[in-house]
Parts: sequence; structure tokens; C-alpha cells
Amino acid sequence: MTTYKNDSVDKHLILKKGLHPKNVHRQGYDFELLANTYPLLKTFVAENVYGNISIDFSDANAVKALNAALLEQDYGIVGWSIPDGFLCPPIPGRVDYLHYVADLFAEGEQKVGAGSDIKLLDIGTGANGIYSLLACKVYGWQCVASDIDPQSLANVAAIIDKNPSLQGAIDLRLQTEKSRIFDGIIHADERFDLSVCNPPFHASLADALKGNQKKRNNLGVGATSSTLNFGGQNAELWCKGGEQKFLRTMIKESSVFSAQCRWFTTLVSKSENLAPAKKLLRKLAASDVREIEMKQGNKITRILAWTYG
Repeated sequence: MTTYKNDSVDKHLILKKGLHPKNVHRQGYDFELLANTYPLLKTFVAENVYGNISIDFSDANAVKALNAALLEQDYGIVGWSIPDGFLCPPIPGRVDYLHYVADLFAEGEQKVGAGSDIKLLDIGTGANGIYSLLACKVYGWQCVASDIDPQSLANVAAIIDKNPSLQGAIDLRLQTEKSRIFDGIIHADERFDLSVCNPPFHASLADALKGNQKKRNNLGVGATSSTLNFGGQNAELWCKGGEQKFLRTMIKESSVFSAQCRWFTTLVSKSENLAPAKKLLRKLAASDVREIEMKQGNKITRILAWTYG
């Protein structure tokens, strides 16, 4: 975790290997147990080329079934689903994000956030609603989930309707201005402890397809594909200017709402986007900026977190 305060240089680097110690998925998946919990998963479970029981992770329907099984077995969330073509997130990585940002509260006077006194803002929740759903079940946080797509919010609402324990815990809000992030979502008299975001990483559909092909290659599915096997609508995966522009917009808007959110955080997919983001945060007088590295297998992702004090 890289840390700097005020305008100083980075003070230290701690590499975090593997999933967060609190992550229940650290030991991998018990596919037999998961299939018993969620029978539809059985149709996708088979022995792979290494002799292990698994699923084909390049098959969007298989990953979707795995997610539904994990959410039901480990988090008590039933009836989770997403429309065809929407982003299907990796559950272990998403809950890892929440565990790491929860650690931010452990350093101060506030306890690591268990309980509804913690209020989270989920920017771009998508049709999967995963951060808000997990935050409610793992930590008991109150959540506001925003998105620019009414269909996405309608799907999250349908999931909430199937889970009585989630009703009243997640407030869904439509962002009507696609160029804005916090503006129009954070109310004038409202305060949040934390914001999370999985931003659109790509600048175009072509870039998204390149990223999709890289994933296929990593999974040993090398054949070229003209479709997004891992799902994702345009607003979920790409935007004009790509991740760098999205981060710049988010950071600038965060300074306007600096008194209404204790910690702003976001995933950063491309490491080259970190330096300009940190430079802008120093310019805007962020009092503390953190770069948190997460690792799942061979994949490394980063959380950028900042506060204005």
C-alpha cells in the first residue's frame, strides 16, 4: 500500500499478496458444495485439463451461475441474476475491495465498519449491484447505489425484492447527467463515510474487445472473439476518454464534495493512470492518498483512495 500525506513523496510500499485475510474465498471454491447449494451450477462443473474440478471461466453463463451460487452460499443473497450481456463481476475480487477499504477506518478512532452507522456510496453499481449487496451482507453498511442506466437499477431493485434483509438498506439513485459522478447523487445535507467505484476502463468498444481477448488468452481460450464473453454494456466498460478521463472527472468532483465524504475510492485498472491521478490530487490538496494493491492469482488490481481530512 503506497501512502503519502499532503504533498510529500510516497513514504512506504507494502505489497499484499493474495486475497485479504478476511476474504472467505482465500482457499478457493468447493464446487461440489456450491453445486448442491445452487443446482444450476452442476451443468457447468467438470474436470479441466489439469485434472481439477472447475468451470470454464470463459463461459459467461458458467461465471454467472458461479456468482449466484457464491452469493447464496457465502452471503445469503438469493435470486441474484443479471440480464444477458451485462457485466458479471468476480465475487472474490469485489469483496476484497470492500475488506481493504474497511481497513481505512481501522487506523483512526472509528472502528472497522461493522454496523449500519457506516454509509457507503456505490458509484456505477451496474446491473449486478455487487458492492452494495456485499457491503450490506458482510459489514451491515447502509448504501446508496447510483447508475446512469435505468435497466441496471431496475435489476438491482429486483434482487433486493427477493431478499428481505436487504430492503431498506440500499437506496437506488439514477444519475441523469452522464458527464457527472457525484453531482446530482449526493444530496446537500448528506454525508458518506466511503465511496467505491469500478470505473469504465476502456475508451472504446475496440479497446474493450482487446481487453476481452487478453482475458481469453490468459484462460487458454486463444481463438479471436468479436463478442464480450465476460459481459459488460458500453457504460460499464468504456467511456469517451477512457479510464484516465473518468478518474480526472471523479477527482475534480470529489474536491467539490470534500466535506461530504470521508474517503473516496476507486479501482484503477491501468497502472499508468495512477501518476496523473495522484498529481491532480496533490494539486487539489487531498490530505491523504493511498494506493492499495490487491492480488488474485496472477492478476493485480489497485485501489486509489483519498481524503481531504
